[in-house]
Amino acid sequence: MDISYEIFRFAQNDILRNGIISCPNSYLKLIKEAFAMNYNILIVDDEIGILESLSGILQDEGYSTITASNGNEAIKNFQDNDINLVLLDVQLPDINGVEVLRKIKEIEPDIPVIMISGKATIRIAVDSTKLGAYDFIEKPFSPEEKIDKMLLTIKQAIERQQLEQENRAFRSRENKKWTMVGQSPPALRLYEQISKAAPSKGRVLITGENGTGKELVARAIHQQSPRSSARFVEVNCAAIPQDLIESEMFGHEKGSFTGAGSRQIGKFELANGGTLFLDEIGDMSLSAQSKVLRAIEEGEIQRIGGTRTIKLDVRIISATNKSLEKEIEKGNFRQDLYYRLNVIPIHVPPLRERKEDIPLLVKHFMEQFCSENGKPMKKISPSALNLLMDYNWPGNIRELRNIVERLIILVDADTIEYSHVLSALHVKYINNMDYGEKSLKEMLDEYEKKILIAELDANGGNVSQTAKKLKIDRANLHRKLRSYGILKADSDSYTADKE
Repeated sequence: MDISYEIFRFAQNDILRNGIISCPNSYLKLIKEAFAMNYNILIVDDEIGILESLSGILQDEGYSTITASNGNEAIKNFQDNDINLVLLDVQLPDINGVEVLRKIKEIEPDIPVIMISGKATIRIAVDSTKLGAYDFIEKPFSPEEKIDKMLLTIKQAIERQQLEQENRAFRSRENKKWTMVGQSPPALRLYEQISKAAPSKGRVLITGENGTGKELVARAIHQQSPRSSARFVEVNCAAIPQDLIESEMFGHEKGSFTGAGSRQIGKFELANGGTLFLDEIGDMSLSAQSKVLRAIEEGEIQRIGGTRTIKLDVRIISATNKSLEKEIEKGNFRQDLYYRLNVIPIHVPPLRERKEDIPLLVKHFMEQFCSENGKPMKKISPSALNLLMDYNWPGNIRELRNIVERLIILVDADTIEYSHVLSALHVKYINNMDYGEKSLKEMLDEYEKKILIAELDANGGNVSQTAKKLKIDRANLHRKLRSYGILKADSDSYTADKE
């Protein structure tokens, strides 16, 4: 039974549920200019005339071509060359084209392969589609319209491949953005809790101060769960006006209230099959809490103004920087909702309790912001890193992230020095130094030492210039530097970076 292009397209759509991505004609014109000269196409056919004909047509379009007249030669050429697309005949003298397709896809799963044949069955079309064939083109190619269709199909395959590569790169950047960093004991305990919670269906309540990374924990749980391929929907409960909370959560039908000009899908429905992250749950009003509780208990919702009941399969992860137990005592939070949400409690430690992770976090953020801002990777001096380690970080990882971003953007030097960090932290550092039981003199001495190191860094270690800048006698400055161990006792060598 002969098979037409339309039959193959039906089989492809039925199996893949993904039609060819259409694109504007203007973009198609750019394809040849942007990609053709660097695009290698492997043509596989046992008819020499077709190989020569296709190769000539494609070379006229600017593509590079490699040919093979049998399956084994095709596989070898594919392995030995940088191939971007394959035109593969179904009927070959040694190996069936579908089997060649299978082997090519084992080597490079994302390669676009266009099957060509004068005669083929529906079974071959279905098998080819299941193995990932991009399209199916009929021979002969002599009519001009068939040649145009083949060239358009190749261009569309190129466009689709480029879009998929961009999507993978985007996902890679996004995943890196949400990467959890740290190897301290508190961080390792947190990872263990996440790994235990993720595979389950249990609702999770994440607690911790602002900026500790509660959203990262929620995303990590989602990514490691069986729902990772479904949606992760975030709701900032503190940011939604109380009169819109029900519409945002459950959606509404067109005309259900003044201003409802169209249907809106609510967050619960958007997250169906996936994960709903209720951030700042402690700031949700009691009225909204009762509606959320009802949705959780009944496992279904109705849009405002709607009559249809929508069944839900949603995993809920909540987060708060408040003590919900205290909020319950104050009458600000429902106890029954608290018990519904707090099936698996996870506490995210503040940065001051995991300071040994700061070097790893700084490196991670430096790489991220250097890449985002198109700058070469910078270094950070040991004294600058020590200053970051000394700081108490009331804003936690979010504050550290902001400081590193500021340093990457504003510091032109290849190395971030102590003075740069002190300038970025400014008054905040003084207000957040952890002095413990130190006396006033000890605290003043510690701060004076840090000022001297910062000024020495700023003046390239030159003691005379530093004394002039600080408007003190050079000999007096020498005595201070030696007493603080900044200069060696028997030399003028600056040793701040060795501390």
